[in-house]
Amino acid sequence: VQLQASGGGWVQPGGSLRLSCAASGFTFSSYAMSWVRQAPGKERELVAISTLGDFTNYAASVKGRFTISRDNAKNTLELQMNRLKPEDTAVYYCMSTIDGTPYFGQGTLVTVSS
Repeated sequence: VQLQASGGGWVQPGGSLRLSCAASGFTFSSYAMSWVRQAPGKERELVAISTLGDFTNYAASVKGRFTISRDNAKNTLELQMNRLKPEDTAVYYCMSTIDGTPYFGQGTLVTVSS
């Protein structure tokens, strides 16, 4: 299983970024996919999840600002992040639990500051 996240960077408050995750080594369309993040000194938290059947759910802190999407034909997961806030600063990981084992990508750093 490989999960390769990209698209992070520095952005000013109120700005936007789009993260992408390329998945391989498993049947992407058969598993829920998530974005999680970990800010410095904080616990890792679930940001958004895309389950089978196109069901999505979001952390309360990002609802209305972030959108998770997936392309099962291309084995990709994306996270559109709008109206970014300094508290969104974190390393973002795509992840999936496959047959009971959680897999995380290498992470991409998002920094929101002026």
